[in-house]
Amino acid sequence: MIRKIIHIDEEKCNGCGLCAQACHEGAIDMVNGKAKLMRESFCDGFGDCLPGCPTGAITFEEREAPAYDEAAVKASKAANAAHPHHEGGCPGSRMMQFSTRSQEQDPIPMGKPVSRLAQWPCQIKLVPPQAPFFDGAKLLIAADCTAYAYANLHEEFMRGKVTLIGCPKLDAVDYSEKLMEIIRNNDIKSVIIVRMEVPCCGGLQRAAETALRNSGKFIPWQVVTISRDGRILE
Repeated sequence: MIRKIIHIDEEKCNGCGLCAQACHEGAIDMVNGKAKLMRESFCDGFGDCLPGCPTGAITFEEREAPAYDEAAVKASKAANAAHPHHEGGCPGSRMMQFSTRSQEQDPIPMGKPVSRLAQWPCQIKLVPPQAPFFDGAKLLIAADCTAYAYANLHEEFMRGKVTLIGCPKLDAVDYSEKLMEIIRNNDIKSVIIVRMEVPCCGGLQRAAETALRNSGKFIPWQVVTISRDGRILE
């Protein structure tokens, strides 16, 4: 049937996730840091998600779409009531900032390690390009294997920083565009790239260097290489 339904312009979407939270029907999810209309039959066409979009990425359109399925929406809401963390999109990409402790000032604990992760998500593919935690941030771009190879990564590198992790070999993507958007559109104070000595990690380093170069900004940055047996290589 032809009916009114929302359209999301991914080019304009900044990944803030406000539309997914505003959609009471649960039609929108966050996928790879962008809002997507995942369940057309859940969209009632009323546009509760429109006013919350800061970039104007959501509009109405008239097109062929499945009819609004009120029964399916009610069943989904009932399921979400039993599992509230799943409401409003994938919990794995829901933005969070951990502000209950000071990442800069907390003392190093004696005998009990603590997480120094300051935000969620941390995967490069999932993180929104514009998010409050990027404002004034020191950015750590780390290969995901580094956390396993280097035991003190949290205290020496993650503490006081916004952490982004990825593996260009496993993701099979070029991170440079996403990283450039993050650096260009936010007040990033510094960048440190932590990679493994293996050749595939060169893709992460090249993507970060390309992003810094194409951002048009001059930001202090450095590269640290970790050996496979957990040493920092000079």
